Amino acid sequence: MEKREKFSSRLGFILISAGCAIGLGNVWRFPYITGQYGGGLFVLIYLFFLIAMGLPIVVMEFAMGRASQKSIGKSYDALEPEGTKWHWHKYFAIAGNYLLMMFYTTVAGWMLAYFYKIVKGDFVGANSTQIGEIFGELTTNRNEMIIWMLLVSVLGLIVCSFGLEKGVEKITKPMMLCLFGIMLVLVVRALTLPNAMEGLEFYLKPDISKIQEAGLGEVIFAAMGQSFFTLSIGIGSLSIFGSYIGKGRSLTGEAVSVMALDTTVAILSGLVIFPACFAFGINPGEGPGLVFITLPNVFNEMAGSRLWGSLFFLFMTFAALSTVIAVFQNIIACTREIFGWTQRQSTVINGILLIVLAFPCILGMTDWAGFQIAGKSIMDLEDFTVSNTLLPLGSVVYLLFCTTRYGWGWDKFVKEANTGAGMKFPTSKAYRFYLTFILPIVILYITVQAYVTLF
Repeated sequence: MEKREKFSSRLGFILISAGCAIGLGNVWRFPYITGQYGGGLFVLIYLFFLIAMGLPIVVMEFAMGRASQKSIGKSYDALEPEGTKWHWHKYFAIAGNYLLMMFYTTVAGWMLAYFYKIVKGDFVGANSTQIGEIFGELTTNRNEMIIWMLLVSVLGLIVCSFGLEKGVEKITKPMMLCLFGIMLVLVVRALTLPNAMEGLEFYLKPDISKIQEAGLGEVIFAAMGQSFFTLSIGIGSLSIFGSYIGKGRSLTGEAVSVMALDTTVAILSGLVIFPACFAFGINPGEGPGLVFITLPNVFNEMAGSRLWGSLFFLFMTFAALSTVIAVFQNIIACTREIFGWTQRQSTVINGILLIVLAFPCILGMTDWAGFQIAGKSIMDLEDFTVSNTLLPLGSVVYLLFCTTRYGWGWDKFVKEANTGAGMKFPTSKAYRFYLTFILPIVILYITVQAYVTLF
């Protein structure tokens, strides 16, 4: 039996797990809704739900991975009671990883493209209209998007082909450290701009009037949604990394570290965006427009625009690539375990499959631009299916599997989670009741509300 790879260091495990969680929503959604829904007060509400909703499921993913020493492809098979069908979830989880990469590699390609364009000087002297046209040209040019998607995919596959320690860890660890370094440099620059404090005040000053204006229910729902979806839990993206660590540390502390890094990136993004936007009187929005239109306009107003723009999109490229590499590694490991493939076979087969599957997303913005379901394009449908269906429903499966006697069971889960030094997972009857009955209902409510909003 082939010996399972291990991370060479605890830091590698935490940074790579965080890299999987850190995504584009940290940059183009969290800062905006924070400023919109009460600043510092919203951050506190968000942190509460992050701990209440996200933390236990992250611990469960890590625990199942470490206990089984398998990816999502085989972890249920190893842990479930004989004769049960919990392992059926793996097909939906693996599908979720593929579906995520079907659009994420395209968006990651946009980041790399913008880094290249800014370094080359394409934005020098461009006005706001021309900057908007650059993004429009990129997202309607099929061949250009294919090239950048291919480049991102090949880079991710090459890294994964060298295995966990020599490939994924060796590349992702310094990349994540660079990511945080670049973010700190950008924060310092943004906070030293004129009128930066106005943006900082808008972003983080506690403002109960914003909560009253939006309605407490809407604010709570936004905080719940963001806290849950930011971690990409429910499809086994994190459990794979649990299978690569030893028993020396308890898993709650490790989960807290990963979540702290994810939250830090989200908060730091706002410390760049709002001071910079307020400094030059540019209205920050949310979504792709913030990153690809608003911020290039901001950088163009700054002295040394190419330097600051290049650093920002290098940060965004690292954030996107870290997720791509982490999910690729999960997919490659899953298929190796299920089909008995070698590392090379799994990398090549999945590489071809992942590249082919990315084409509908690109075509949905070009040749098939008229195709929509419920007003959503192919990319939006792929994103919605992952974020609002597979992630929440998968999380409910994790909760029930780890808390009920019909699955792995509470005692076995807690024993695994609390093995090793560090912060321990709560074991009270009240907390178990919350995880077994209350949290699944809350997650299902969020899911239903998303579909209500859709239709």
